[in-house]
Amino acid sequence: MLVRAILVLCSGVLLMASPGESAPADLVGRVTGIGGVFFKAKDPKALAAWYRDVLGLPLEAWGGAALRYDAPKHPPALIWNAFPESTTYFAPSSGGFMINYAVDDMDALLKRLSEKGVAILKRDDHDPNGRFAWILDPENNKIELWEPKRAEPR
Repeated sequence: MLVRAILVLCSGVLLMASPGESAPADLVGRVTGIGGVFFKAKDPKALAAWYRDVLGLPLEAWGGAALRYDAPKHPPALIWNAFPESTTYFAPSSGGFMINYAVDDMDALLKRLSEKGVAILKRDDHDPNGRFAWILDPENNKIELWEPKRAEPR
């Protein structure tokens, strides 16, 4: 639930920080964003191929993926949040992290996942921030999939 509250940022709702909570814009030597996500894998090539073939991650020749912020339907922000050590939100994974991937069409992706034999752990189509689903990759890392809520047509 905490992640969903934070994802409100990405759904176009403005959450304003109180004065003094964020670093001044003119401060140098500060973090400006996430430059990459790196983690160990038992079989990096096989795991990368699974992400390419099952989730459609656009792998580059060097083995990773460059996910562009200016891609169509990409959320306007990347959320960073530390969870308490006691959280069960990442279960059934025993890993110390979980990656939330923004998706452009949840129905199409879940259909492809089902066709490839990937079990959907849970699905939530009624969250005010969009649609969510959770799966495990072949190394039992829990993945959160998120289709941001689209703005209502005027």
